Amino acid sequence: MTRTIARRSLEGLALGDAFGERWFPLFREPRQAYDEVRARRMPEEPEWHWTDDTAMALGVCRVLDEFGEIRQPELAQAFALGYDADPARGYGHGMHLLLPRLLQEPERWAEFARELFGGEGSLGNGAAMRVAPLGAWFHTDLSRAVEQAARSAEVTHAHPEGVAGAVAVAVAAALSARDELTLDAVAALTPDSAVREGLARAAEVPFSTEPWKASDVLGNGQRIRADDTVPFAVWSAARHPDDLVSALWTTAEGFGDVDTTCAITGGIVAARTGVSGVPEEWLRRREAVPGATA
Repeated sequence: MTRTIARRSLEGLALGDAFGERWFPLFREPRQAYDEVRARRMPEEPEWHWTDDTAMALGVCRVLDEFGEIRQPELAQAFALGYDADPARGYGHGMHLLLPRLLQEPERWAEFARELFGGEGSLGNGAAMRVAPLGAWFHTDLSRAVEQAARSAEVTHAHPEGVAGAVAVAVAAALSARDELTLDAVAALTPDSAVREGLARAAEVPFSTEPWKASDVLGNGQRIRADDTVPFAVWSAARHPDDLVSALWTTAEGFGDVDTTCAITGGIVAARTGVSGVPEEWLRRREAVPGATA
């Protein structure tokens, strides 16, 4: 059952990732993009490819499948192997620096991750974007979800904000799987951080708020930081806890780093819903996810 729920989340994450990625070409014409999203009209591309969000989530799931927990050297190696297989998935600058080194020496993950960004480590949204299936895996034990999410983040994101973003998303996915998702509950289990402060602000934004207005307040991932990404994505998931399609449209309306915000939202909501209710056309277009079924 644990594996099934995690796979459900992975499917939603990959769908959100590929769905969000479709919007980037239209961002050169923001008015057109906004009109298309509001009208719920998808771009015409016949194939929707997922990005590094899904590639790294697959690494998390492989380690969980093999060991039932996060083992950091093994996770470092899984990330590095995924990158080596296809480095053109849209990885960020820090991962282009880190992952080739991990391929050679995965046991030195802690040293290498701490060296990024002038020795501060990454506070980006990369640990958050991939972690929802882990939260779903440990949904019966929230303290375990917190601890394991932190361990998964530390392999690439040594900065406390990067870790906090991963913890928040894992907790949200675990609560979603339990049908207990609220922004207050996610904030309560997130470490003291700018991410937690953003979640507290998100809890005060009514769900009747236009999504673009909510993203103005909470951030939309444009700065690629965890605290600029996670609060809005979790708000979108909590706004539509039983409707993956509506949750993805809401998240897309915030624009910004839309493949990542949609991946986070999709992974959270699908921990409860799977891809039930998703149009068959979307599932046909989306690139297949290894080891998972729609």
